[in-house]
Amino acid sequence: MILSGKTIQEKLNSGELQIEPRSTEQEQIQPASIDLRLGHHFLVIDDHLSTKLSLTSEAAYREIDVGERGSIVIPPQSFLLATTKETIALPSSLTAFVEGRSSIGRLGLFIQNAGWVDPGFRGRITLELYNANRLPIELDVDRRICQLVLAEVDREAEPYEGKYLDQDDATASRVQLDYENQQRLEEMHGRRRTNR
Repeated sequence: MILSGKTIQEKLNSGELQIEPRSTEQEQIQPASIDLRLGHHFLVIDDHLSTKLSLTSEAAYREIDVGERGSIVIPPQSFLLATTKETIALPSSLTAFVEGRSSIGRLGLFIQNAGWVDPGFRGRITLELYNANRLPIELDVDRRICQLVLAEVDREAEPYEGKYLDQDDATASRVQLDYENQQRLEEMHGRRRTNR
């Protein structure tokens, strides 16, 4: 069941759900979500250091920090990673997903977080931003950028302990740490031993 704005507020007040810092205004709480703001740290894939991207090795990124009152311009047809200003901590009874704000999406900016935010997750949320427009889009730090939609899970879940726990800035893909890659490495090492 998706939580209403009133329930989100109750869970924030009780400390069961943590989202900090929050605006002193009630403007962040929506009827069935809470708006999150844009942080000041960004990552862009450095296409000068790589000839291709792979699911088995770490990609090269360039960091951009525009400061607490800065802004960033996303060129047309460009992708970058951003982060929320807010740090969240979900209890084991809640999951969440990120939706871009409609007003910003109507400018051609796609905003998402790949997949669910698992129960027990702590940290800032890394956002994937894509400018589908033919014009650059300028974004100001501290501006409401996305909505966090919260839902109850049918029973208390094992808390998230994955590779993105406690992330503080925009966090690069860690796909190279996936178990499929570890399994592949083990198989390759096993084959080398038998070929000797």
